[in-house]
Order: sequence, then C-alpha cells, then structure tokens
Amino acid sequence: MPEYVLLLSCPDRPGIVAAVSSVLFEHGANIEESQQYDDVRTDQFFMRIRFSATDGGPGRDGWSDLLAPVAERFGMQWSLREAAEPFRALMMVSRFGHCLNDLLFRWRSGQLNLEIPAVVSNHRDLEPLVTSYGTRFVHLPVTADTKSEAEARLREVVAEHDVDLVVLARYMQVLSDSLARDLEGRVINIHHSFLPSFKGAKPYHQAHERGVKLVGATAHYATPDLDEGPIIEQDVVRADHRMTPEDLVRAGEEVESRVLARAVRWHCESRILLNGTRTVVFD
Repeated sequence: MPEYVLLLSCPDRPGIVAAVSSVLFEHGANIEESQQYDDVRTDQFFMRIRFSATDGGPGRDGWSDLLAPVAERFGMQWSLREAAEPFRALMMVSRFGHCLNDLLFRWRSGQLNLEIPAVVSNHRDLEPLVTSYGTRFVHLPVTADTKSEAEARLREVVAEHDVDLVVLARYMQVLSDSLARDLEGRVINIHHSFLPSFKGAKPYHQAHERGVKLVGATAHYATPDLDEGPIIEQDVVRADHRMTPEDLVRAGEEVESRVLARAVRWHCESRILLNGTRTVVFD
C-alpha cells in the first residue's frame, strides 16, 4: 500500500487533530505514525502523520485536494509527500571531503531517502571521489569578481536537476542573501561548534592552543545571517590534554559527518518543521 507523510503547522486551536484524522479515515487511510507538538510560547501547533492508503485510492494529488479545505480552515502551512519518494539533493563542497564521502556512501547503501543528481564544487580536488559514485561533478569556481555569475550558474543547476534540498557539505563559500532567502528551509549547512570563539583558518588548532575539552558540530538551515540559521542537530565528543591538533581535526571530522547525516536524514524523512528561528524535529 502506498504511504504518505503529512507535515503541518498552524495556530493552535481545538479540533485540528480530529479534522485531519476524519478526512483520512473517511477515505480509507490508516494512520501508521502520528506525532504532534504544541508550542505554548508561540501558540503554534505542529504535526507529522504517516499514513497508508489502499491501492487505487486518491493518490497524492487526490489526498492534497481532500486535505486542502481543512488546511485552509485552520490556516495551515503544510506539505504532503509519498513516504518513499526520494528528495533530490544537490551537494556542495570545497576541499574537505569527509562529510561528502559519508553522505555519498550512505546514499549508495540505501541509508538515506534521497537522490544525488550532482555535486557542485569550487575546486576540483574531490572530482575523482564524486565520479567514482557515478554522479555528476560540476566545477564552479568562485572569486570576488565572479561570485554573481557563479550563483547564477548555481541557480541553473538547481533548476536543471529539480533540486529539493541543497547540502553544504563543508562548502567554504558564503551564499548571497538573495540566494539564501530564495532557498529558505531547503539548504542545510554544517560547521564546527567553536563559533564564535575560533573563527577563520585552522579552528581546531586554535582550540588546541586553548585546551578545549569538547569538540562539537552544528547542522542548521542556512539563512542570510551567517551560521545563525535554525539549528537541526548538534553533537559533541570529549577531548583531553593528550590529543594533538591533528587528533582534534579527526574527532571534528567524525562528529561533523554524523551530525550532518542525521540532519539530512531527518529532512528527507519529512521530520522537521520550522518554528521561527527554531526547529521542531519529530524523531
């Protein structure tokens, strides 16, 4: 039986769950999983429902038509996808390949509900890795003088491949404000969690000099405010005095890869809803 995932958010009021459930029940759906959250601070209601339907039923467009009046009545922001439909994800990377390699492996081994039609990079260092996975490599060099042209070409690549999600897998260029706004909620970035303490080159070496005891990573949605978008996932590993700067780098790469993979997986399973500057993540 086909399965679908419904995500919704709206101002909280009585009757939301009953209205949605009634539509599903009346048209032969079976709710397989349901999670909800009421943010009393903002008085917003959030819900994720995974449901199955009989073969020959309404289909995604049909279900959308059936749910649209309920969504309008409650002022919902909502989306409906077939649960098995993969997200089309464009990867962007510079010269650090640990996050990209991890995501490519997870993709090819069926661990992530996505397709990777292309990888964009401003350097050619990782082209052999990308082509070994049988996906397209797009070299898009960026300088201060060519940034606007490069972003215009990037928009073309996004449109050409009908991209649902852009993953900045250690892409060391800042997206313009206009591009970040146009792709709001569709760009996931990863960075170490030393910000704002250790910026610029070699942050792990800077951290080693200060004797840090935790190495962490943050995955978040990209916004025009650099590294300040809604946080999706974070994690840390402990460090101690025996670790060299190179040990810290390796620990950082491992935690960055794990955190980014979780964020991408949750996005591609329709588990994340934006809540202003925060996120609601249904596990």
